[in-house]
Formats: sequence, C-alpha cells, structure tokens
Amino acid sequence: MDLAINYSTQAAELLEQGTIEFERFKTMDWPEMMQAARRHRPIAVHFGLQAGNGRVKTLDWDAAARLLDETGTPHLNLHLEVTSKDYPGIPVDQPPAGDRERIIAHMLKDVRRAVKHLGAERVIIENVPYRGPAEKVFRLAVEPETIQAIVAESGCGLLLDISHARIAAHHLGLDSREYMQQLPVASLRELHFTGLHKLNGRLQDHLSILDSDWPYLDWVLERIHKGEWPRPWLLAFEYGGTGEKFAERSDPAVIATQLPVLRQKLKET
Repeated sequence: MDLAINYSTQAAELLEQGTIEFERFKTMDWPEMMQAARRHRPIAVHFGLQAGNGRVKTLDWDAAARLLDETGTPHLNLHLEVTSKDYPGIPVDQPPAGDRERIIAHMLKDVRRAVKHLGAERVIIENVPYRGPAEKVFRLAVEPETIQAIVAESGCGLLLDISHARIAAHHLGLDSREYMQQLPVASLRELHFTGLHKLNGRLQDHLSILDSDWPYLDWVLERIHKGEWPRPWLLAFEYGGTGEKFAERSDPAVIATQLPVLRQKLKET
C-alpha cells in the first residue's frame, strides 16, 4: 500500500530535506498542481467529480484515461454526492419516495457512464460527509444501502474516506465502525484519512490527527491486516494544500510529526 499526502510546498520542502518519506503526492487534476508535485514524487490524481448531477457526461474520457495511465493512478474517482443545489426544493433528509428513487437512479447512471468508458476496475466511488438536514448533502447519498447498491449494480470499487464516514455516522446516529462495516468494504480500493476537529460545534476534517483519531485508522488497518478487507493500493493523508485556504492547514511540524507515524503503521499492516 502506497502512502500519499496532499501536495503542498511545505511537504515538498520537508521531502527535499529528507525529513519525511512517502511514495506519492495526492493532487487534484489541475495541471499546475500536478506539474509542481511531479518534480518531487509520482502523483495520485484525484478528480473533483460527483455522481448524480449529470456533469460527468461532459468529461473528456480519453484525456482522463491518458492522465490515469501517465501518472500510474489506477482509478478514476467519483464523489457519491448529490446536493440541494442539484435538486432544489427537495428535503435533503427525507425526500419523497419518487424523488429518492430518481436521485439514486441518476447517481447510478453517472457511475455506469464512467464504467462504460473506463471499465469497472478503473472506477471508484468515494463516500462523502453528511451533516444533517440543515446542510446541502442528501442523506441518501451516505446511507450504506445506497452505496452498497451502486457498487453492486455498477461493479465499481470503493474509496473509503474514514473521516467522511465518521462525520456521516455521527449525523446518522450510528457508531463509526458499525457504519464503515456496512459499506461495501469487500470492494475497497483506496483509503483517505485526516484528523477530525470540532470547530464552532461542527466536525471538520482535513486537519491534523488528534489522539482520538488514530484508533479509527488502526481499526481499519487491522481489518486489512487480518484479510477481512482487501488491501487498498493507497492511503492518502489529506492534510495540507495550496492557496490561502490551506495556509493554516499545511503546518510543517504536523506533517513532519504525523506522516512518519502513518508510514510506520503501513509497514506493520
């Protein structure tokens, strides 16, 4: 299992100093970011695509396939995310049965479109966070039965974002481990992990790992070590980034301290 971290200039500097070691930078499919990251390490490309709003039909599939091949990224990811912006006027927590079926059908259609162009083995869907009826993401998008059905009917794989799962489980009133166990983990292909902080009463990810976060990663890695779940190709530490938004989320001290711990845990898995 390769170890990756979000591309940031801070992580690149630490790498060049020999302070940290990892296999890949995780980048968005942005030419400038990919070019900068590839000066230092191979990259794992992450696409900002959603399943359910129909916009994937405008994707240049040939270009996407070339990008996957050129970077050695085995999967194109789709975020299993539908929002009130895509379906205005429909309650995000309890849509009428007809709307619910229609939205899930649209999600499946988008995933099947990717599978048609790239093959099921090259497509993964990522679980997203749900933060309750006052937010924009539809509850049905994070319900285990929805994710199970889409994987089963499309043949795609699962990108398990541990922090997203914990946020969703919290708002669904479920235990985080129980929630993850209900996902289609037999189709696990990739892992993402960050710390969760409570900020202004809201669980926020993409932050430094707290002592309370490590047990969830340990539990997932134990499932993999025991052979209960497949071994993913990649674990990405989604900390750090570029631009003003990530200026306070790319602390070199955090990267230098926490990435080696992640590396050691993978060696033991």
